Amino acid sequence: MPLQLAVLASGNGSNLQAVLDRIADGALDAEVRLVASNKEDAFALERARKAGVPVWARSHTAFADRESFDTALVEAIRQAGADTIVLAGYMRLLTPVFLNAFPRRVINIHPALLPSFPGVRGVADAVNYGVRIAGCTVHFVDEIMDHGPVIIQAAIPMTAADSLDAVLERVHAVEHRIYPQALQWLAEGRLKLEGRVVHLASSDKGLAAPQPDMLISPALEQGF
Repeated sequence: MPLQLAVLASGNGSNLQAVLDRIADGALDAEVRLVASNKEDAFALERARKAGVPVWARSHTAFADRESFDTALVEAIRQAGADTIVLAGYMRLLTPVFLNAFPRRVINIHPALLPSFPGVRGVADAVNYGVRIAGCTVHFVDEIMDHGPVIIQAAIPMTAADSLDAVLERVHAVEHRIYPQALQWLAEGRLKLEGRVVHLASSDKGLAAPQPDMLISPALEQGF
């Protein structure tokens, strides 16, 4: 059964666009029912409107506290008929009010290889640290920032000569592949959570062609 998605974004929404594109080409069995933001000028909202997706935008500063904002957001998502939450550059911590409304149905992508470099500056922190491998992580969301169980990770090599912009571009490129893949596994009911470990059930689908400049685990399947 197709996932009914609510996508939360605070900025550009490039991962939202990747999800919309994979749905359009038939690789992702999902429908985006709502795009919501705490930033009324977020470009992600324009992407949604262009795709004909309803939007909900409210400034969090208009609410008394985080719980009040999240209560309103939960209501909007339920009214839209969404059952799975996709965080796509959403720059707010979710409260238990929100997470308890959608248990094990909130997914995030972080631009670093967790548990290394959590927080809003994942790529910049990795570059400044001087690591030789960067990457990104798709994970279930819990009450601790960038902490929930890992679904899939992608790694790319770095050199000391790489600029922050260059690394960001390469990380975004793999984000746009692994996020829709993780969601498709969820749509197929193939993800099983045991403690902190996410198990992926096997499939007869063929694997995507490997890329020499990246490592993705679990491996991508055809269409991603």
